Amino acid sequence: MTTDERILAFGKRVREVRKDKGISQEKLAEMAGIDRSYMGNIERGEKNITLKKAYEICDALEIKMKDLV
Repeated sequence: MTTDERILAFGKRVREVRKDKGISQEKLAEMAGIDRSYMGNIERGEKNITLKKAYEICDALEIKMKDLV
């Protein structure tokens, strides 16, 4: 089973934005209401998250969804 390239790209973009904003993975997870280990899975493209979670991440990063896709 191969991972969808779009999921990998989304996770990579979350990581890039988070680092650009100087936010730790643990802090972003807390801000978005997501477990830290789950956030790591998202950033590595290991989880196909719900649209609701994607918006929660966007809210925590104070960006629009289009900035992650």
